[in-house]
Amino acid sequence: MIDALSLGAGLSWASGLRLYLTVFLVGVLARFGIVHLPETLSTQSSGWVIGAAGVLAFFEFLADRIPAFDSLWDAIHTFIRIPAGAVLAAGSLGHADPVLLTVAALAGGALAGSAHLTKAGTRALINLSPEPFSNWVASSTEDVLVCVGLALALFAPLVFLVLMAGFLAFAMWALPRLWRGVQGGFRGMAAHMVSRLGSIGGKRD
Repeated sequence: MIDALSLGAGLSWASGLRLYLTVFLVGVLARFGIVHLPETLSTQSSGWVIGAAGVLAFFEFLADRIPAFDSLWDAIHTFIRIPAGAVLAAGSLGHADPVLLTVAALAGGALAGSAHLTKAGTRALINLSPEPFSNWVASSTEDVLVCVGLALALFAPLVFLVLMAGFLAFAMWALPRLWRGVQGGFRGMAAHMVSRLGSIGGKRD
C-alpha cells in the first residue's frame, strides 16, 4: 500500500508540473522493466504512448522557456494536468474498491492541482520581470524536480511521502501569497500603462 500511495502521489504531483515528461519517464522505466506498474497503468509502457509523450514533452520544454507564452501554456493545461493527475492516481491502486478509487482520484487531482497552481503562480510572477534568465532557471529547476521526485516516489516511497506532506503544507501557505502577488503585479502593470498612455496623450496636446 505504501508503494501504491507513493506511486499515485508521485504521478499526480509530477503531472501538475510536467505531465508529458512524467508519462514519458515512467513509460520508459516500465518498458525496460526497471519499474513494475499496476495492470491499470500498463498502457504507459506502450510504444505509442511513450512516443507521443516524448514529442509533447519536447514541445513543452520549448514552450515553457518562452516568457509570457509559458503562462498561456499553463492556463490551457489547467484542464489537462489536473484530470490526468486524478486518473493516474486512481490507476496506481490497480483494481481496488470503487470508493477507494474515487478517493484516490480526488486526492490525485488535488495534489496535481496544488503543484500546477504553485508552478503557474510562480511563473506568472517571474514573467512580470523583463529579463528572460529567471524563466529559464525556473523551468530547468522544474524539470529536475520532476526527475528527482519520480525517482524518490518509485524507489524511496517513505521519503517521498514525507516530502509530499511538506510540499502540501508549503503550498497551503504559498498559494494565497502567490495569488496576491500576481494580482498586485498586474495592477501595477495596468497602472503603468495607463500612466504612459496619459503622458503620450499630453505630449500630443
